[in-house]
Amino acid sequence: MGNREDLLASAKRCVYEKGYGRTTARDIASGAGVSLAAIGYHYGSKDALLMQALIEAVGEWGDSIRRALAEAAGVADPQQRFVRAWDAVAASFAEHRGLWAMQFEVVSQIEHLPELGQRLAEVQKMGRLGLAMLFQGRTELEDTPEELAKGTFYQSLLLGLAGQWLIDPAQAPTGADYLAGLTRIAAALNERD
Repeated sequence: MGNREDLLASAKRCVYEKGYGRTTARDIASGAGVSLAAIGYHYGSKDALLMQALIEAVGEWGDSIRRALAEAAGVADPQQRFVRAWDAVAASFAEHRGLWAMQFEVVSQIEHLPELGQRLAEVQKMGRLGLAMLFQGRTELEDTPEELAKGTFYQSLLLGLAGQWLIDPAQAPTGADYLAGLTRIAAALNERD
């Protein structure tokens, strides 16, 4: 790997181990075995490098969850497929705990990091469309209002599950819990007086 790639790998390790706010440019440069000036040369700033590390880490999580959801896609019953998909997502948190902890930390710092907030806002729509694609077992994004609505719903469930899992994995909802709640909410919304 070159200096640019070494810096990115070091940044990911640092934020997983120390968190976003406690990671210094010196930590990253030291972990990559390069000078501090290399961060500015290759990424412009420590925050730009950390944002790239976050984007890369989300992509890696997306690849692992895509494989897990592909297994769930083989289940014929849509309700059981839904349960297995969400159980696979919850299982992925153990492997990618640092990523989720970092995302919540970053969100809590958005008001102090306006460039980061702007960058996250820019990718949010694509993230939602990507979640709709993943959870529905498709291979291509569909940029329609219907898919965006589905992706927004999936994103809300995902972030809620991640937050609850980070607090206490044993009390985080299961796929069956999500299905029970969704079924009851849908029934209540369809009740007629």
